[in-house]
Amino acid sequence: MKVDLYKQSGEKSGTLDLPKEIFEIPFNEELIHQALVRQLANKRVAIAHTKTRAEVRGGGRKPFRQKGTGNARQGTIRSPLLRGGGIVFGPRNNRNFAKDMPKKQRRKALFSALSEKARNNEIIGLEAYEAKEAKTKDFAAMLKKLPIERNALVVIPEKNTIIQKSSSNLANAKTILASYLNIHDLQKYKKIIFLKDSITKLEEVFLAKKA
Repeated sequence: MKVDLYKQSGEKSGTLDLPKEIFEIPFNEELIHQALVRQLANKRVAIAHTKTRAEVRGGGRKPFRQKGTGNARQGTIRSPLLRGGGIVFGPRNNRNFAKDMPKKQRRKALFSALSEKARNNEIIGLEAYEAKEAKTKDFAAMLKKLPIERNALVVIPEKNTIIQKSSSNLANAKTILASYLNIHDLQKYKKIIFLKDSITKLEEVFLAKKA
């Protein structure tokens, strides 16, 4: 499969070949959904936390005598039945939301999502981005010259301080290393921009066993 390749100036310079092992995989909605749910679940952090009667401070003595008051007998004011007492079955900060998924399935889901992007003409190539210093204004101007409708995910082969800093303050763009490509970002961003060398890096990382 081939996609359009652009220069930094916004002019077309040719086409970029996409490996069929990654970009020509049948669409599998269920697998993509499972991979997305797994990624979001593994990012969850249990913040809400309630105390049980054993953790609430106070209640060292019996609040009132056992008989003769007309009240229900109580042994501590920290009982869940009383105001200010412990909470029964409340949320705890030791909850584990982690989900597991076989590596082969995660990889297949990623390839399926990339293939769907390619089929929908939502992938383009960029020869390179050259700048002497990191400037958000210059990077934003470059993106405006490319066929981007809403937002874009810029995939780079390796760490590039200028590109990463230039795009960090843009609301409609994000830079990611090819080896860190994931389902969530593919679903979040409409257009995927691959720097020319990113495709080679993608093959090295995800097709290493087949090489």
